[in-house]
Amino acid sequence: MSKVELYAAIRRDHRGGMSMRELERKHGVTWRTVRKALDSAWPEPRKKLPPRATALDPYKPVIDEILRADLDAPRKQRHTVTRIFHRLIEEHGADVSYGVVRYYVAGRKPEILVESGKAPLEAFVPQTHLPGHEAEVDFGDVTVRLGGELVTCYLFSFRLSYSGKAVHRVFASCGQEAFFEGHVHALRTLGGVPRTKVRYDNLKAAVARVLGQSRGRAEADRWIAFRSHFGIESFYCRPGIEGAHEKGGVEGMIGYFRRNHFVPVPEVSSLAELNEMVEQWDRQDDARRIGARPKTVAEYFALEQPLLMPLPEEPFETGRLFTPRVDRYGQISVRTNRYSVPIRLIGKRVRVVLHASHLVVYDQNVEVARHERLIAKGAVRLDLDHYLEVLVRKPGAFPGSTALEQARSAGRFTPVHDAWWDQARKMHGERNGTRALIEVLLLGRHLPHEHVVAGLAAALRAGAMTADAVALEARKAAQAETEPTPAADRRAPGETSATVTSLHEWRLAHLPADTRPLPSVAPYDQLLRRRRTSGGDHREGEAQCPCPASAA
Repeated sequence: MSKVELYAAIRRDHRGGMSMRELERKHGVTWRTVRKALDSAWPEPRKKLPPRATALDPYKPVIDEILRADLDAPRKQRHTVTRIFHRLIEEHGADVSYGVVRYYVAGRKPEILVESGKAPLEAFVPQTHLPGHEAEVDFGDVTVRLGGELVTCYLFSFRLSYSGKAVHRVFASCGQEAFFEGHVHALRTLGGVPRTKVRYDNLKAAVARVLGQSRGRAEADRWIAFRSHFGIESFYCRPGIEGAHEKGGVEGMIGYFRRNHFVPVPEVSSLAELNEMVEQWDRQDDARRIGARPKTVAEYFALEQPLLMPLPEEPFETGRLFTPRVDRYGQISVRTNRYSVPIRLIGKRVRVVLHASHLVVYDQNVEVARHERLIAKGAVRLDLDHYLEVLVRKPGAFPGSTALEQARSAGRFTPVHDAWWDQARKMHGERNGTRALIEVLLLGRHLPHEHVVAGLAAALRAGAMTADAVALEARKAAQAETEPTPAADRRAPGETSATVTSLHEWRLAHLPADTRPLPSVAPYDQLLRRRRTSGGDHREGEAQCPCPASAA
């Protein structure tokens, strides 16, 4: 119960006829509190205690005088906190700590500036935004439980100033790739580009250098090309916290979106799943009203969308290009992380296009690898398929390979693989059994993963520990999905054939239909030049033909 509520209860009971002593016992207060409650319905404000004396008190006038003298001193020759601290010790013999001096100077310096009349007047002027003319862009960090691990991601926000319509996207980083991809996604969602300007802070993705105290900026080359492609006019806010109010709409939007949709912390298996949720949240927010506006965000956006500039037809490559060299481990280094490529590329330079959420590796314009981008620094992502050629020759390196452990963690190497591998090693020995498993894994380059797993399970039940048997059963599983099963071959769920035919016999039994046309002798007719007369069988000017007369 607050003090106001206590006073109200005491006054209410007193009006009911309770005496002072009864009020004291019921509410557990002294007679003085009862008397104050009866005298006034509003409690007296709490008295502030006088500040506690400190060792710095005798030297505060000295510090004030130093700060006042600094008002007229050259800007580069004014006192720092460290210099003030040293002067107090050397000139006045003060026994104070540096922290106490710093705390006092931080609070007193702005006050002296205001007392002198030299402090700038900070005021805000309300602005009116025309429909389709302006927008604001910013990043905000969000915490997400991604694949069971708590990680920090970055929320991109593009907000139209007139309607308040905002488009969001979550990325693993806030680099230039994410900055560009966020723009492309937002502009496609909005259906156009603002006509006058888009407000930004001084992100490294866009600004290479701030030029003094002016609005001038040295922009990154790729950002200049991106702006030119989409026709975006940029406006940069003042650096630091002083310029945050210049794009206050998107600053507040990120806070609103984070508080309302990322609480509690979302748990997802991938960023793609999270971004699907973000798109749904954006559609939900279209139905809200901002402040005291009479219409919803969607209603204002319906008026604004036709006024946006159209998007260009040509796409813009948002990925960043790298050309690393493949090391002897079959890996490349991109932005402090390492990714695997096929081992046949060891020693060669490859072309890598790094996107916000993934990267693609090319060898002479042919895609050879694709990886999801790693979030943590110094991490490694390996694809088991990239090492199969060398593991066929070195099967002893297979059980302890890092690529195998990552394949297990990702669910690509299933318990069915392990069970088939154990039986193959028992039947063929450690080396040959492992090599047989690697040959099975090579089937994944031509057959879908689920069909290979089905083939492994069928071969395991039949006791066929060869790669040919797995290939046969995998193709049977693939054929069963596309062709109706004859009634004679239908089995109960989970029931499989106890025998496995050879791959050669199966291929002969499943030869494709011959769709070639029947042979014809029509091309040979051009060797005979005949001219029929009106008399019927009379022939004139028979040509010398190597064909028999019967053929004519």
